[in-house]
Amino acid sequence: MISAARAWDLRQPKTRDASAVRELVEATGTLEPNTCYAYLLLCTHFAETCLLAEREGKLVGFVLAYRPPSHPEAVFVWQIGVHQDARGQGLARQLLEDLLRQPGTRGVRFVEATVGSSNEASRRLFESFARALGVPCEVQPGFVSADFGPLAHEDEALYRIGPLVSGAVGYASGRQA
Repeated sequence: MISAARAWDLRQPKTRDASAVRELVEATGTLEPNTCYAYLLLCTHFAETCLLAEREGKLVGFVLAYRPPSHPEAVFVWQIGVHQDARGQGLARQLLEDLLRQPGTRGVRFVEATVGSSNEASRRLFESFARALGVPCEVQPGFVSADFGPLAHEDEALYRIGPLVSGAVGYASGRQA
């Protein structure tokens, strides 16, 4: 089951959460907002691989992820965000750890994400998460700016954490902690 940690409660999203997630994405100032429809799909179709963090009923963080059909041994982190009032308290790391404990990530061996070249906070998060798990964090070519067409967009490298080992965050072999 989803755990409570520190001063926040973690839970899977529901349809009603999509607009609040989008608002928090915009409030972070660093994440790229998607359409509300995209957040509706993530909060419904992919709820088993997403988590929200609330404090006193207010959304303070989230991780939105999914299992790519072409390589289901991975969970791909679409976005992870923390409200400025909750930063520096370990919430992003807690979201990633609890994500790996969810039934929707059972059997996952890798955590993947693309990270923009200017997003130092996300780079540090994924690198420190890999160190905490004691597994490699490979940085590979992901998307180059030309892949985004005429839109101005920076390159995004692919971060691949793993292979996850049994006992790391209490699962990896498919068992819950």
